[in-house]
Amino acid sequence: MEPAPPGDGPGRGRRGAQVRAWPARLGATRPLAVRLDPLFGRLWLHLRQGFALEAERRRPFLWLPVAMGAGILLYFAADREPALWAPLAGLMLSGALAFALRLRRYAAMACLAAAAAFTGFAAGVWRTADVAAPMLERARIGKLSGFVESVETRDGGGARLVLLVTDIAGVPAGERPKRVRVNIRAGSVAPGDHILATARLLPPPGPARAGGYDFGRDAFFRGIGAVGSVSGKIALAPPPHPPPTRLTVDATIDRARNALTRRIAEVAGGQGGAVAAALVTGKRGLITEATNNDLRAAGIYHIVSISGLHMVLAAGTIFALVRALLALSQTAALRWPVKKLAALAAMLGATGYCIFSGGDVATERSLIMTLVMLGAILVDRTALSMRNLAIAAMIVLLREPDALLGPSFQMSFGAVAALIAFAERWEGRERTNPPPALPWPLGPIATAALGIVVTTLLATAATAPFGAYHFQTFNPFGLLGNAMALPFVSLFVMPAAVFGVLAYPFGLDWPAWALMGLASDAVLSVAHWVATIDHSTVTVAAFGPAVLGCFALALLWLTLWTTAWRWLAVLPLVFGVAIAGKPERPEILIERDGAGLAVRGPDGRLAIAGKPSRFVLQQWLAADGDARSPDDPSLRAGIACDRLACIARTADRRTVSYARDRLAIVEDCQRADLVVTATPWSGACKAQLIERMTLSRGGATSLYRASKGWSSHAAERSGAERPWSRGKPAPAAPPAAAPRPSADAADGDPDPL
Repeated sequence: MEPAPPGDGPGRGRRGAQVRAWPARLGATRPLAVRLDPLFGRLWLHLRQGFALEAERRRPFLWLPVAMGAGILLYFAADREPALWAPLAGLMLSGALAFALRLRRYAAMACLAAAAAFTGFAAGVWRTADVAAPMLERARIGKLSGFVESVETRDGGGARLVLLVTDIAGVPAGERPKRVRVNIRAGSVAPGDHILATARLLPPPGPARAGGYDFGRDAFFRGIGAVGSVSGKIALAPPPHPPPTRLTVDATIDRARNALTRRIAEVAGGQGGAVAAALVTGKRGLITEATNNDLRAAGIYHIVSISGLHMVLAAGTIFALVRALLALSQTAALRWPVKKLAALAAMLGATGYCIFSGGDVATERSLIMTLVMLGAILVDRTALSMRNLAIAAMIVLLREPDALLGPSFQMSFGAVAALIAFAERWEGRERTNPPPALPWPLGPIATAALGIVVTTLLATAATAPFGAYHFQTFNPFGLLGNAMALPFVSLFVMPAAVFGVLAYPFGLDWPAWALMGLASDAVLSVAHWVATIDHSTVTVAAFGPAVLGCFALALLWLTLWTTAWRWLAVLPLVFGVAIAGKPERPEILIERDGAGLAVRGPDGRLAIAGKPSRFVLQQWLAADGDARSPDDPSLRAGIACDRLACIARTADRRTVSYARDRLAIVEDCQRADLVVTATPWSGACKAQLIERMTLSRGGATSLYRASKGWSSHAAERSGAERPWSRGKPAPAAPPAAAPRPSADAADGDPDPL
């Protein structure tokens, strides 16, 4: 029998005796197949005994958030918006059955799992109804007015605004988006201002490829119904009504964030100052794309997204500082609950940090996890335990069910689960002959170095499948980058940030920001050095959600069980690796508006016809496991183009036409195997035809080789009627009202963290 993890020890007394007696009872009632096959019988009884021990350790409770997640996935798999009463009825029924069958252990567990799944499904329905707002139906150019909710200064000038809309010319009030996100090139506006400007607006775009990142769905849950850019001057205008109270509060906070961002950037200077400001205020606009690329290649991009690492370091610094100050008083140390008071101060500090940094979704999830961990100290429980992590996951999923689909939730909870599982095994290990202690200061240094290496290895292994699925990249030198950079972040950057924020109201904050800038420069130097190593970023071909499900199940099974049951995780892991090793790659990729396409040529690589946007082209190449740049001239090799059309040939010698003109459509429909055009076409065509109206319904389309022609997979499911769906053809727009946006305006940040 394996040792139990702390706080989940084996049962004692009557219940423990019952559990220990289970194997004999199970043997007396074992099935006929077990009695006929002794080997299978021993394995079966061993698994049953292991599950009995897991139940005694209360480990099945940890699967409740997994069941909730399954319910959320079922909600998003629906092709139309479900009714709320259905999952609520299922929840009540399964809950009643769980109570009625409480004496039947396995039946009660199954009913509780069903209740958790219905809870997740109901949370998805409720969340969608709560945030539902109109989304722009088609591209428009016209006057836009609204309250400025937030301003983020961008590198190279300009800014990105989020506006609470008061009017859009030509859009009725019932169809008007609640918020829009626009880019401005120049001009000075502040949060809380009511502005009037001419803007080019578009509906939030869908995925760049079938199965890719859906910016439109994320925008819906953020309340953003349109994206675009402002052209011309921005004027301050009298508002039609007083601003909402929530807007006033948010604008005040955002102004303070912008002021502190400028202060840190000016004192620290350079890209080190930009990174330091992002760590404190969450404003990442001043960080250049070159710096972002270095951080990604070094595997340390997570340090500029305020999440678990920053929340833990900030709360830990406050906790240690308050506890040390209280310990200076003999009266406080002997009579007051110093540890609990320090935990309470850390909870308040972490909450303030979350609010001031903008309350991004990743930051809010990290705050919930941190509050649960610190709250355990207040009730005299172990702070770092798998049960606390499960509670935090359930709170997050109830509050933001859509977060389950994003990389931030998956990677943060996956990494923490792996670390806690390792800590449980480490604490429960047998200590027979401990190694000799090293003299000071070698001992603490070696312990810290070993801790960084082990935690980085565990976190990298746990998050690698999610990173590969969402970003199609793997950073093999992430261990080196984290091992060299995290000591600067932990020992200098975040403690200096805490002291800088405390000293900021007194005007004595410049030494803290200067120290942060120096430490951030050291981190960036490490990132740049690691990024220059050959193959620091490896592009992997995209794999489907089934593969990700196998990897996620393997991680959950390995971390949530404590007995020999956990080794069954090898089954989904091997299955997932086998499927991922042979991904099914599309023969043809077509952009959502028909502006361009990619054809797999005889050499097995993609060739480009038309003018797909740079962002879309980057997504196509990454998903194909192709490390070429969008500017690589070889992308145009093998494509023959003239003024009317482009012709390409696939590996099986089929002809693909990308027609720009109606005359080319008529001609190529007679001789090509496939004709793709951004022009609406309703005439006869002997070839397989994909035209503008087809793309407006289905969005980005991928074609796979079939015995006759190609099989089509569109980003928008046929017949889907969800609040964020773009499957209906948009109303016809005048030619001048259909601008082609920049990738930054339409597609958003390619890294959604």
